[in-house]
Amino acid sequence: MQRIFLLSHMRAFTSLAGHILGSHPQINGYYEMHISYEDASALDRQSAIFQEHDALKPGSRYLFDKLLHNDYALKPERLGLTGTKILVSLLEPEQTIKSIVDLFGQKADKDLYASPIGAADYYIQRIQALADFCRTASQPYNYFDAEIFQRAPEALLPKLAEWLELDSPLSEHYQRFSQTGKPRKGDSSMHIHSGRIDRTPITYPHIVLPETVLRTAQEAYQVCRHTIIKSAADSLILE
Repeated sequence: MQRIFLLSHMRAFTSLAGHILGSHPQINGYYEMHISYEDASALDRQSAIFQEHDALKPGSRYLFDKLLHNDYALKPERLGLTGTKILVSLLEPEQTIKSIVDLFGQKADKDLYASPIGAADYYIQRIQALADFCRTASQPYNYFDAEIFQRAPEALLPKLAEWLELDSPLSEHYQRFSQTGKPRKGDSSMHIHSGRIDRTPITYPHIVLPETVLRTAQEAYQVCRHTIIKSAADSLILE
């Protein structure tokens, strides 16, 4: 079975992406499995993890995973696979950092990501690692701005279907699965249970980011995004 890997960061609509892709009859998988892919044994582990809770679809072609943290590496040249599809996606820093702070601020235990500085450090380190991966990528990848999932899915979904060589369209409506909304499986808010793309803008007026923190993150985003787009086989970006 071939693989689809989405390389991104937290709070970049990746749970939505996983559910839309995972609802297609050719694709299995929809959540983050928290494993590295550094040799072929990781593929067996991925398949076993998925099948603990979900069955492979008859006649399906792909198994999906997303990697959102620098703790987990992807070395596609070591997997011994052909036809691997790699997607890379970034969300602009202000919304991302505020969303991370909001999410982790709701947890009972104090968390590093509940502070703007901690959240921004994670974001910057993650997008820099993604840029490094793309700069030296051994296999082609495609890039899209994560905002497009909410602002113009009618443009993004056909492009994803083209990149993945799917035999039928992707839909703005998606299934809910056995691990939907569960901790460490992606978005645990009520939004993911709606079963469709919600185009309502999300704002966090109660969160204020220090100007220096935001400026540093914005500068890193501009540099990393440029690097990633420059080396991509194809891209879909907001103008």
